[in-house]
Amino acid sequence: MAAEIAIVILGVFLLLMLVLSVKVIRPYQKGLVERLGKFNRILEPGIHFIVPFMETVKKVDMREHVIDVPPQEVICKDNVVVTVDAVVYYQVMDPVKVTYNVSNFLMAIIKLAQTNLRAIIGEMELDETLSGRDIINARLREELDKITDRWGVKVTRVEIQRIDPPRDIQEAMAKQMTAEREKRAMILIAEGERESAIKKAEGEKQAAILRAEGEKQRQILVAEGQAEAIRKVLEALKLADEKYLALQYIERLPELGKQGNLIVPYDTESLIGLLRVLQKVGERKDISSENKE
Repeated sequence: MAAEIAIVILGVFLLLMLVLSVKVIRPYQKGLVERLGKFNRILEPGIHFIVPFMETVKKVDMREHVIDVPPQEVICKDNVVVTVDAVVYYQVMDPVKVTYNVSNFLMAIIKLAQTNLRAIIGEMELDETLSGRDIINARLREELDKITDRWGVKVTRVEIQRIDPPRDIQEAMAKQMTAEREKRAMILIAEGERESAIKKAEGEKQAAILRAEGEKQRQILVAEGQAEAIRKVLEALKLADEKYLALQYIERLPELGKQGNLIVPYDTESLIGLLRVLQKVGERKDISSENKE
Protein backbone atom coordinates (compact mmCIF):
# COMPACT_ATOMS: atom_id res chain seq x y z
CA MET A 1 0.00 0.00 0.00
CA ALA A 2 2.78 2.43 0.93
CA ALA A 3 4.64 1.46 -2.25
CA GLU A 4 1.62 2.28 -4.39
CA ILE A 5 1.26 5.68 -2.73
CA ALA A 6 4.93 6.40 -3.31
CA ILE A 7 4.59 5.46 -6.98
CA VAL A 8 1.60 7.77 -7.37
CA ILE A 9 3.42 10.64 -5.68
CA LEU A 10 6.47 10.04 -7.86
CA GLY A 11 4.33 9.99 -10.98
CA VAL A 12 2.61 13.25 -10.03
CA PHE A 13 6.00 14.82 -9.29
CA LEU A 14 7.42 13.73 -12.65
CA LEU A 15 4.33 15.00 -14.44
CA LEU A 16 4.63 18.34 -12.66
CA MET A 17 8.34 18.55 -13.52
CA LEU A 18 7.52 17.83 -17.17
CA VAL A 19 4.85 20.52 -17.29
CA LEU A 20 7.14 23.05 -15.63
CA SER A 21 10.04 22.22 -17.92
CA VAL A 22 8.13 22.81 -21.17
CA LYS A 23 8.09 26.41 -22.43
CA VAL A 24 6.45 27.61 -25.64
CA ILE A 25 7.80 30.78 -27.28
CA ARG A 26 5.47 32.41 -29.81
CA PRO A 27 6.70 33.69 -33.23
CA TYR A 28 6.73 37.35 -32.12
CA GLN A 29 8.51 36.60 -28.82
CA LYS A 30 11.91 35.73 -27.51
CA GLY A 31 12.63 34.09 -24.20
CA LEU A 32 15.34 35.02 -21.69
CA VAL A 33 16.45 32.09 -19.53
CA GLU A 34 17.80 32.90 -16.06
CA ARG A 35 19.54 30.13 -14.16
CA LEU A 36 19.78 30.71 -10.45
CA GLY A 37 19.21 34.45 -10.96
CA LYS A 38 21.76 34.89 -13.74
CA PHE A 39 21.10 35.35 -17.44
CA ASN A 40 21.92 32.16 -19.29
CA ARG A 41 20.59 32.12 -22.88
CA ILE A 42 17.95 33.35 -25.35
CA LEU A 43 15.14 31.09 -26.52
CA GLU A 44 13.89 31.44 -30.10
CA PRO A 45 10.22 30.82 -31.07
CA GLY A 46 9.18 27.20 -30.60
CA ILE A 47 9.06 24.52 -27.82
CA HIS A 48 11.90 24.47 -25.30
CA PHE A 49 12.74 22.53 -22.14
CA ILE A 50 14.27 24.08 -19.05
CA VAL A 51 15.32 22.81 -15.65
CA PRO A 52 12.42 23.47 -13.28
CA PHE A 53 13.11 25.43 -10.07
CA MET A 54 16.59 26.23 -11.35
CA GLU A 55 15.72 28.15 -14.52
CA THR A 56 13.07 30.74 -15.22
CA VAL A 57 11.97 32.28 -18.55
CA LYS A 58 11.08 35.92 -19.25
CA LYS A 59 9.22 36.50 -22.51
CA VAL A 60 9.88 39.69 -24.48
CA ASP A 61 7.48 40.95 -27.18
CA MET A 62 9.50 41.87 -30.31
CA ARG A 63 6.63 43.52 -32.23
CA GLU A 64 6.38 47.24 -32.95
CA HIS A 65 4.50 49.16 -30.27
CA VAL A 66 3.03 52.64 -29.92
CA ILE A 67 3.09 54.88 -26.87
CA ASP A 68 0.76 57.84 -26.43
CA VAL A 69 2.67 60.73 -24.91
CA PRO A 70 0.26 62.64 -22.62
CA PRO A 71 -0.55 66.25 -23.66
CA GLN A 72 1.61 68.90 -22.04
CA GLU A 73 1.94 72.68 -22.16
CA VAL A 74 5.09 73.95 -23.82
CA ILE A 75 6.38 77.54 -24.05
CA CYS A 76 7.57 78.63 -27.48
CA LYS A 77 10.48 80.94 -28.15
CA ASP A 78 8.12 83.95 -28.42
CA ASN A 79 6.57 83.14 -24.99
CA VAL A 80 3.36 81.60 -26.34
CA VAL A 81 2.06 78.57 -24.46
CA VAL A 82 0.89 75.70 -26.66
CA THR A 83 -0.50 72.28 -25.80
CA VAL A 84 1.31 69.45 -27.57
CA ASP A 85 0.26 65.81 -27.92
CA ALA A 86 2.42 63.14 -29.59
CA VAL A 87 2.76 59.40 -30.19
CA VAL A 88 5.96 57.33 -30.36
CA TYR A 89 6.39 54.09 -32.28
CA TYR A 90 9.18 51.76 -31.16
CA GLN A 91 10.41 48.20 -31.61
CA VAL A 92 12.58 46.06 -29.34
CA MET A 93 15.77 45.05 -31.11
CA ASP A 94 17.71 43.51 -28.19
CA PRO A 95 15.61 41.66 -25.56
CA VAL A 96 18.55 41.45 -23.14
CA LYS A 97 19.20 45.21 -23.06
CA VAL A 98 15.52 46.18 -22.79
CA THR A 99 15.14 43.79 -19.86
CA TYR A 100 18.30 44.51 -17.87
CA ASN A 101 19.36 48.07 -18.87
CA VAL A 102 16.17 49.91 -17.92
CA SER A 103 13.72 49.16 -15.16
CA ASN A 104 10.53 50.71 -16.57
CA PHE A 105 10.95 51.25 -20.27
CA LEU A 106 7.46 52.69 -20.96
CA MET A 107 7.76 55.35 -18.26
CA ALA A 108 11.32 56.15 -19.32
CA ILE A 109 10.44 56.72 -22.97
CA ILE A 110 7.35 58.82 -22.11
CA LYS A 111 9.33 61.14 -19.86
CA LEU A 112 12.16 61.25 -22.37
CA ALA A 113 9.75 62.25 -25.15
CA GLN A 114 8.15 64.99 -23.04
CA THR A 115 11.51 66.44 -22.03
CA ASN A 116 12.91 66.54 -25.58
CA LEU A 117 9.62 67.90 -26.93
CA ARG A 118 9.80 70.86 -24.55
CA ALA A 119 13.41 71.50 -25.54
CA ILE A 120 12.74 71.37 -29.30
CA ILE A 121 9.62 73.56 -29.28
CA GLY A 122 11.25 75.99 -26.87
CA GLU A 123 13.73 76.85 -29.63
CA MET A 124 10.99 77.63 -32.17
CA GLU A 125 8.50 80.46 -32.54
CA LEU A 126 4.76 79.83 -32.76
CA ASP A 127 4.55 80.12 -36.56
CA GLU A 128 7.50 77.76 -36.97
CA THR A 129 5.92 75.31 -34.53
CA LEU A 130 2.58 75.24 -36.33
CA SER A 131 4.11 74.90 -39.80
CA GLY A 132 7.08 72.70 -38.91
CA ARG A 133 5.58 69.47 -37.62
CA ASP A 134 7.76 67.40 -39.90
CA ILE A 135 10.85 69.11 -38.50
CA ILE A 136 9.70 68.48 -34.91
CA ASN A 137 8.94 64.83 -35.70
CA ALA A 138 12.35 64.25 -37.28
CA ARG A 139 14.30 65.97 -34.49
CA LEU A 140 12.36 64.23 -31.72
CA ARG A 141 12.81 60.80 -33.31
CA GLU A 142 16.53 61.43 -33.71
CA GLU A 143 16.94 62.49 -30.06
CA LEU A 144 14.93 59.55 -28.74
CA ASP A 145 16.75 57.06 -30.94
CA LYS A 146 20.13 58.19 -29.60
CA ILE A 147 19.15 57.44 -25.99
CA THR A 148 17.00 54.34 -26.52
CA ASP A 149 19.75 52.65 -28.53
CA ARG A 150 21.50 51.60 -25.29
CA TRP A 151 18.19 50.14 -24.14
CA GLY A 152 18.02 47.86 -27.18
CA VAL A 153 15.05 49.75 -28.64
CA LYS A 154 14.62 51.35 -32.05
CA VAL A 155 12.33 54.41 -32.28
CA THR A 156 10.80 53.93 -35.73
CA ARG A 157 8.49 56.92 -35.89
CA VAL A 158 7.29 59.98 -33.98
CA GLU A 159 4.10 61.86 -34.81
CA ILE A 160 2.80 65.15 -33.37
CA GLN A 161 -0.96 64.64 -33.09
CA ARG A 162 -1.93 68.23 -32.30
CA ILE A 163 -0.48 71.61 -31.37
CA ASP A 164 -3.09 73.86 -29.78
CA PRO A 165 -2.28 77.54 -29.15
CA PRO A 166 -4.36 79.61 -26.66
CA ARG A 167 -7.95 80.47 -27.59
CA ASP A 168 -7.32 84.18 -28.20
CA ILE A 169 -4.50 83.34 -30.58
CA GLN A 170 -6.69 80.81 -32.35
CA GLU A 171 -9.38 83.48 -32.86
CA ALA A 172 -6.78 85.95 -34.16
CA MET A 173 -5.41 83.30 -36.52
CA ALA A 174 -8.92 82.51 -37.75
CA LYS A 175 -9.54 86.21 -38.52
CA GLN A 176 -6.19 86.43 -40.27
CA MET A 177 -6.97 83.37 -42.39
CA THR A 178 -10.36 84.86 -43.30
CA ALA A 179 -8.72 88.13 -44.32
CA GLU A 180 -6.12 86.25 -46.35
CA ARG A 181 -8.82 84.26 -48.17
CA GLU A 182 -10.76 87.45 -48.95
CA LYS A 183 -7.55 89.10 -50.16
CA ARG A 184 -6.76 86.17 -52.43
CA ALA A 185 -10.33 86.20 -53.75
CA MET A 186 -10.12 89.93 -54.57
CA ILE A 187 -6.75 89.43 -56.24
CA LEU A 188 -8.13 86.58 -58.35
CA ILE A 189 -11.14 88.68 -59.36
CA ALA A 190 -8.91 91.64 -60.30
CA GLU A 191 -6.59 89.37 -62.27
CA GLY A 192 -9.57 87.86 -64.06
CA GLU A 193 -10.92 91.28 -65.02
CA ARG A 194 -7.47 92.37 -66.20
CA GLU A 195 -7.06 89.25 -68.30
CA SER A 196 -10.55 89.77 -69.74
CA ALA A 197 -9.76 93.40 -70.67
CA ILE A 198 -6.48 92.35 -72.25
CA LYS A 199 -8.14 89.59 -74.26
CA LYS A 200 -10.88 92.00 -75.38
CA ALA A 201 -8.34 94.64 -76.45
CA GLU A 202 -6.30 92.03 -78.28
CA GLY A 203 -9.45 90.84 -80.03
CA GLU A 204 -10.41 94.35 -81.11
CA LYS A 205 -6.85 94.98 -82.31
CA GLN A 206 -6.85 91.77 -84.32
CA ALA A 207 -10.26 92.62 -85.79
CA ALA A 208 -9.04 96.11 -86.82
CA ILE A 209 -5.95 94.59 -88.40
CA LEU A 210 -8.06 92.10 -90.32
CA ARG A 211 -10.44 94.85 -91.49
CA ALA A 212 -7.48 96.97 -92.64
CA GLU A 213 -5.99 93.99 -94.45
CA GLY A 214 -9.32 93.33 -96.14
CA GLU A 215 -9.68 96.95 -97.27
CA LYS A 216 -6.11 96.91 -98.53
CA GLN A 217 -6.73 93.75 -100.53
CA ARG A 218 -9.96 95.23 -101.94
CA GLN A 219 -8.20 98.41 -103.09
CA ILE A 220 -5.40 96.36 -104.60
CA LEU A 221 -7.90 94.24 -106.52
CA VAL A 222 -9.76 97.35 -107.75
CA ALA A 223 -6.53 98.97 -108.87
CA GLU A 224 -5.45 95.78 -110.59
CA GLY A 225 -8.82 95.61 -112.36
CA GLN A 226 -8.57 99.19 -113.55
CA ALA A 227 -5.01 98.64 -114.73
CA GLU A 228 -6.10 95.53 -116.60
CA ALA A 229 -8.95 97.47 -118.27
CA ILE A 230 -6.60 100.24 -119.34
CA ARG A 231 -4.17 97.69 -120.68
CA LYS A 232 -6.93 96.03 -122.70
CA VAL A 233 -7.99 99.41 -124.16
CA LEU A 234 -4.41 100.22 -125.14
CA GLU A 235 -4.01 96.85 -126.78
CA ALA A 236 -7.25 97.42 -128.70
CA LEU A 237 -6.04 100.82 -129.83
CA LYS A 238 -2.76 99.37 -131.02
CA LEU A 239 -4.62 96.78 -133.06
CA ALA A 240 -6.90 99.40 -134.74
CA ASP A 241 -6.45 100.16 -138.47
CA GLU A 242 -4.14 103.16 -138.92
CA LYS A 243 -5.96 104.10 -142.12
CA TYR A 244 -9.30 104.12 -140.38
CA LEU A 245 -7.94 106.37 -137.69
CA ALA A 246 -6.40 108.65 -140.31
CA LEU A 247 -9.70 108.93 -142.19
CA GLN A 248 -11.48 109.74 -139.00
CA TYR A 249 -8.88 112.42 -138.37
CA ILE A 250 -9.25 113.89 -141.87
CA GLU A 251 -13.02 114.00 -141.58
CA ARG A 252 -12.61 116.02 -138.41
CA LEU A 253 -10.13 118.46 -139.99
CA PRO A 254 -12.77 120.84 -141.48
CA GLU A 255 -14.52 121.18 -138.18
CA LEU A 256 -11.21 121.79 -136.43
CA GLY A 257 -10.29 124.36 -139.10
CA LYS A 258 -13.53 126.26 -138.55
CA GLN A 259 -12.73 126.53 -134.89
CA GLY A 260 -9.34 127.99 -135.74
CA ASN A 261 -7.47 125.14 -134.12
CA LEU A 262 -5.59 122.62 -136.22
CA ILE A 263 -3.88 119.64 -134.64
CA VAL A 264 -0.94 118.23 -136.59
CA PRO A 265 0.92 115.10 -135.49
CA TYR A 266 4.17 115.92 -133.88
CA ASP A 267 6.35 113.08 -135.07
CA THR A 268 7.54 112.91 -138.73
CA GLU A 269 6.40 109.39 -139.40
CA SER A 270 2.85 110.24 -138.48
CA LEU A 271 2.94 113.36 -140.68
CA ILE A 272 4.26 111.41 -143.68
CA GLY A 273 1.67 108.75 -143.12
CA LEU A 274 -1.03 111.40 -142.99
CA LEU A 275 0.15 112.91 -146.31
CA ARG A 276 0.08 109.51 -147.96
CA VAL A 277 -3.44 108.99 -146.77
CA LEU A 278 -4.46 112.41 -148.13
CA GLN A 279 -2.88 111.59 -151.49
CA LYS A 280 -4.76 108.34 -151.73
CA VAL A 281 -7.98 110.02 -150.77
CA GLY A 282 -7.44 112.65 -153.54
CA GLU A 283 -6.80 109.96 -156.09
CA ARG A 284 -9.98 108.19 -155.13
CA LYS A 285 -11.99 111.41 -155.53
CA ASP A 286 -10.53 112.00 -159.04
CA ILE A 287 -11.36 108.49 -160.14
CA SER A 288 -14.89 108.80 -158.85
CA SER A 289 -15.44 112.15 -160.69
CA GLU A 290 -14.17 110.69 -164.03
CA ASN A 291 -16.47 107.79 -163.69
CA LYS A 292 -19.39 110.16 -163.25
CA GLU A 293 -18.60 112.03 -166.46
